[in-house]
Amino acid sequence: MRFEFATAHRIIFGAGVISELAALAPAFGQHALVVTGSNQDRAKQHLGPLESSGVACRYLSVHGEPTVEAVREGAQAARYANFIVGFGGGSAIDAAKAIAAVAPNSGEPLDYLEVIGQAKPLENPPRPFIAVPTTAGTGAEVTRNAVLGSPEQLVKASIRSPLMLARLAIVDPDLTLDVPAAVTATTGLDTITQLIEPFVSIRANAMTDMFCLDGFPRAIKALPAAYANGADRLARAEMSFASLLSGLSLANAGLGVVHGFAAPLGGILNAPHGALCAAVLPHGTALNIRALRERAPQHPALEKYARIAALLTQDPNAQAEAAVAALAALCNTLKIPTLRSLGLIQSEITAVVEKAAAASSMKANPLVLTKAELTEILELSL
Repeated sequence: MRFEFATAHRIIFGAGVISELAALAPAFGQHALVVTGSNQDRAKQHLGPLESSGVACRYLSVHGEPTVEAVREGAQAARYANFIVGFGGGSAIDAAKAIAAVAPNSGEPLDYLEVIGQAKPLENPPRPFIAVPTTAGTGAEVTRNAVLGSPEQLVKASIRSPLMLARLAIVDPDLTLDVPAAVTATTGLDTITQLIEPFVSIRANAMTDMFCLDGFPRAIKALPAAYANGADRLARAEMSFASLLSGLSLANAGLGVVHGFAAPLGGILNAPHGALCAAVLPHGTALNIRALRERAPQHPALEKYARIAALLTQDPNAQAEAAVAALAALCNTLKIPTLRSLGLIQSEITAVVEKAAAASSMKANPLVLTKAELTEILELSL
């Protein structure tokens, strides 16, 4: 057995641990660029002690999911910052991560972007980066890539480097207590997707399997509870931990067909990443299982899908296909919209399939799906 595993330099997890940031951050310097979502006031409320510790903070809001242009502007704003703090959901953290990577390097974001850019390696190490997630979804605090949208190309792609791992990840479940139910649902289903896809990935290993098998049962139990009662601190803590495990897993084992679609869909639809993943999840799972049965019946991913089905149904003898109905039922309980209601129209399917087939995430899928199978997934997701 041989595998490699890399993650953030230091992870601090637990209720209230945001209070420890003020004592730890000054080691990275006296000037910070704090990248937030649209609500800067919430970040300032929690980061006041950081400024009181002698760190001068400049705040930068990212509205919606990050774009190449937002990172280009952020890199200029970070010119005099010693370190970068990402405070918010996956979008804010990805933006901060990309800004930290681009700021000390020549050129511009497209030079380092996969698929639509040159995918050049970073010339210089990124600025130190601290991640403070306020949703339980992407696990971006421990991943080594940042997903950026390019409105011109109508697609999303990643800047990716092991040097982009956070120097410090502060994961405080209490920061997620006021997340609205709809956001809880979509970000939580992103977590669940990220615990399934690395598990069945062609790059899965014993360590990522361990994280997936721990995180998945936590998430499928805690997500409906957190959705029903956002003040349920136990459910919120379980989801934050499951999200962290999903990030550790995907960073080291890759993703699959669902995230392969999420990149091109995110480029054309004004919809949250988690909602797009959730809409595709049952159907991507169904086509993967069917293709494995038809073309690779001895593939270990089939046994893994059966383990997922057993956890979802509480039936130890469940077949892999039982996972599909259980995931669809979960999406129904959480009121997940279809791709049609999120804005996808029939005439766009062919273009989305072409881009999805070339997406980075698709490379770790258990097997290569045909264009016809990819088309079927989208049509079922409408």
